[in-house]
Amino acid sequence: MTDREALAALTAQIVTCRRCPRLVEWRERVAREKVARFRDETYWGRPVPGFGDPDARILLVGLAPAAHGGNRTGRVFTGDASGDFLFRALHAEGLADRPVSRSIDDGLTLFDTYVAAAVRCAPPANKPTPTERNNCAPFLVRELGLLTEVRVLVALGAFGWDAAVLTLASLGHEPRPRPRFGHGAEFVIGPYTLLGTYHPSQQNTFTGRLTQSMFDAVLRRAKGLAFD
Repeated sequence: MTDREALAALTAQIVTCRRCPRLVEWRERVAREKVARFRDETYWGRPVPGFGDPDARILLVGLAPAAHGGNRTGRVFTGDASGDFLFRALHAEGLADRPVSRSIDDGLTLFDTYVAAAVRCAPPANKPTPTERNNCAPFLVRELGLLTEVRVLVALGAFGWDAAVLTLASLGHEPRPRPRFGHGAEFVIGPYTLLGTYHPSQQNTFTGRLTQSMFDAVLRRAKGLAFD
């Protein structure tokens, strides 16, 4: 069983992190200035921790919180179009209790699934620097180390893939040769299986590069492997 107290302590450390000056300035400025459609809301404006089932067998690894999604709501993939796509798929596979999540207090419950990001602060243009990525990397390493039931990692995009590979290497499971990202890519790395999918961003979903059926198939595979 996952050490819930240790996971809660890690969450507390994540949300108070100020290691990256550029990200701190950006996330806080976005939270002050807002956008018109959310002008009456109070933004989170801090690093966004992972969330989900502490005894999850599946870990989803995204890129970073969206400026007006997770940076606003305080929960990754919550309150933006990427989250709408993701939670619809999780619900269809029985991994979430509802297909839509718009706020951190809406009661969303994930089953056998935990969601985290490689970088915990919203970055300008959704592009963290290598230094910012490296500053955040230990959080994901510690998170996976605490999530003792995880058997499958699903990388949402190439950035999440690279973060997952580096995390596994930090835990002593370094793959050789280094696995290449691709939608539907699958590699066994130590006691884990790593799956890749295009990120459910609007750039991918609106253009048809990633369809709901494509994404559903990856989640279905993850679920099958997790309970094999």
